[in-house]
Amino acid sequence: MAAHTFHRPRAHRAPQAPPSPPAPHESYEPHALYGCTEPHENYAPYVPHEPYATHAPQASPGRLQRLLHPVNARLDEHLPSDHKLSKVYRVGAGLTGLLLVAFGILGLIDQIGFFDTGGDTVLALNTNGALSVLSICIGVLLFVGMVIGGTFASTLNIVLGVAFILSGFVNLALLDSGFNFLAFEIQNVLFSFVVGVMLMWFGMYGRVGSALPHDNPYWRARHPEAAAREQRAAAQSGRRL
Repeated sequence: MAAHTFHRPRAHRAPQAPPSPPAPHESYEPHALYGCTEPHENYAPYVPHEPYATHAPQASPGRLQRLLHPVNARLDEHLPSDHKLSKVYRVGAGLTGLLLVAFGILGLIDQIGFFDTGGDTVLALNTNGALSVLSICIGVLLFVGMVIGGTFASTLNIVLGVAFILSGFVNLALLDSGFNFLAFEIQNVLFSFVVGVMLMWFGMYGRVGSALPHDNPYWRARHPEAAAREQRAAAQSGRRL
């Protein structure tokens, strides 16, 4: 007996209407506030709104501030290590300033000509009126650094130390020329080198080095994350005790 197969009648689908063409876009009005002067189709139309809040730009530190605080470290003289560093900076500036002021005053007392190069000596160093006045001015500046102390005194010692070393080289080249207005001789050049190195040593003490202690303010300023971790660890250990 043959098997009969029943087929389900197919449903007749209604013919679909062809897609309508896209409606043409209207040209947007120009945005005069944005510098646009022609209609366009690439941007949304301009909607008036309140002006965006703008944060005032923070003023960047000036060159003088960066020079006085190159690593953003400030000494707190209530801390033992900071107090010790500031004392070294003050002593270095005060002693060097006292030496220069004494040298300048003795030169003025002898009434040496202002630009005299006749070989007048004070404390075994050649001098004249110009060198005496310059020495007094630098000495007073070092006294100011001694009074202020801290990072200012340190930076002042370093800057003046470099200036003394450069002055030694410059005046060494001018010894036998007509431009030797400060009456420098070889002993003055050596004295300039010695004072420069001494000021730089006082200024860089506890500030430059690869093995600074971790309680040093300059180390903390250069490694803020490590300093914060050590501070948290010290606080936790103090709580446990």
